[in-house]
Amino acid sequence: MLNSPNEPAAGDRNAAAACRQQSQTFLFKSREYLAEGDLHQAAEKGWGAAAWMAKAVAEAQGWIYRKHDEFFSVMYQSEDLLGDHRIAGLRSAANELHGFFYTHETLLRPSVINQGLDNVELLLDILQPLTE
Repeated sequence: MLNSPNEPAAGDRNAAAACRQQSQTFLFKSREYLAEGDLHQAAEKGWGAAAWMAKAVAEAQGWIYRKHDEFFSVMYQSEDLLGDHRIAGLRSAANELHGFFYTHETLLRPSVINQGLDNVELLLDILQPLTE
């Protein structure tokens, strides 16, 4: 499978760090979008932050993460490895943010997206040690 131009090449020694940095960039951008009132982009960038941290974990641990459904596999493996059961709820919060991208704007609430972003930030903090 070919990597997209935005992804590090498989086997790149710095792949986990590059994915972790992209995750942080997306989290930062999600907060900017939220402040600007662009709720769709805020939610989707929040999801992107979680997805890219999952890629960082997968790279560092030697796990596979090439498609969307493997996000859950990486999260399950991370929960097992760390023994941190908060990951399940935080994983669901990240996935909910992804779903908000496809939700009509009148149904989106800034406070709910903000809480989702806080949950993603906590997820990133929990997963960080698995990327080093």
